Amino acid sequence: MAAKSQLIREIDSLPADCLEEILDYICFIKQKRLSLATDTMYVSEKTLARDWNSAEEDAAWADL
Repeated sequence: MAAKSQLIREIDSLPADCLEEILDYICFIKQKRLSLATDTMYVSEKTLARDWNSAEEDAAWADL
């Protein structure tokens, strides 16, 4: 939590014209993390499909 407080203090000390750049960077970081999670999901899909696409799996989920 100390880092968050320090970030807020640093942002508060910046001139207003820098805030847009800071916001852009925060959005970039969030998008990058989301992209990594999505990439992992797609890479895993083929491997997990071997278990998911089976008669046993279909039978287990048939009542839902």
